[in-house]
Amino acid sequence: METSAQIQNLFLLAIPVACIAWTVTHEEIFKEPRDYCIKKSKESNTILLRKFFYLFTCEYCFSHYIALFFLVISKYHLLFDDWRGYLIAFFALVWVANVYMSLFGFIRVGMKREKMTADIEEIKLEEKKENTE
Repeated sequence: METSAQIQNLFLLAIPVACIAWTVTHEEIFKEPRDYCIKKSKESNTILLRKFFYLFTCEYCFSHYIALFFLVISKYHLLFDDWRGYLIAFFALVWVANVYMSLFGFIRVGMKREKMTADIEEIKLEEKKENTE
């Protein structure tokens, strides 16, 4: 496969890796299992159990496992056709997926800030309306 196609596939494969890692570690739908994992990552007796549960709470850590899964099912490699290509692809995929998640987090914070500002303005308008009546 040509290098340009490999790079294109890298950026495409990173999308589902980032999506899954972000959803599991941040979104409301996985809140209860994540809260359980947070508790276990702090209170488990062995370091192995603490680290196992921690990986479900950290998007960076979790993205490694999701990237590995996608490498296995897609047989994607980067630059080399042997094990070196899989190793390079693994770290490149994790890196690109985490860039995506960072950008998404940055955009999301901005959106939350705008919504909070709009909510505050709406409350002020309602209070002003009540005071004039």
